[in-house]
Amino acid sequence: MAKKGKFITFEGGEGCGKSTQIEQLILRLQAQKWHVVLAREPGGTDIGDQIRHILKFSYKSVPLFPEAELLLFCANRAQLVREVIGPALKRGDIVISDRFYDSTTVYQGLARGLGVDRVRVINDFAVGDCKPDLTIVVDVDPKIGLVRVRERKREQLVLPKLGNAELFDRMENQGLEFYNRVRQGYLDLAKDEPSRVKVVDGSQPIDLIAAQIWELVSGVL
Repeated sequence: MAKKGKFITFEGGEGCGKSTQIEQLILRLQAQKWHVVLAREPGGTDIGDQIRHILKFSYKSVPLFPEAELLLFCANRAQLVREVIGPALKRGDIVISDRFYDSTTVYQGLARGLGVDRVRVINDFAVGDCKPDLTIVVDVDPKIGLVRVRERKREQLVLPKLGNAELFDRMENQGLEFYNRVRQGYLDLAKDEPSRVKVVDGSQPIDLIAAQIWELVSGVL
């Protein structure tokens, strides 16, 4: 794929604050007249949104096995790359994605125990040569992140007496041990690929995190 634009991905555990930082980064880029395309996983296309619903809420009907979960994430990614990300990069746009293949490497390969090497093979098939120029991991203690998620969901809740199974999606219902593995997976990834994967402390004030992210993004641009 001939690439003229730049591809920046955000990663991190639940409640790390990456969505807030993505919003701030997009506003800053647009203020400098960059054309920005936002992608998200799972979802981002009509087909991807259908896959997203299965991934987030399938536990309400039948269990979703880890192998099926992995393939659904990669099917979503294959569609997203060819329908949205690839064309935008060819136009010279900046593409910012809320999660990409590193999520699958960490969540399914490590935390689910499917094997990092096996997952990378499937990831490579799904994305081809579409690889991020920069990946920003917003790192936060899972105890803090899960509290943030629960507080946000309860603030948004219309019906106040639902249990966790109804209030939180499949990924948010995972336990603390699972998210400790996720966090360590991201930190290990940054050690393995230091030129691409950068870790930012998500427990800092929002403006300070945004300033550090802008410095990293400016280096890529």
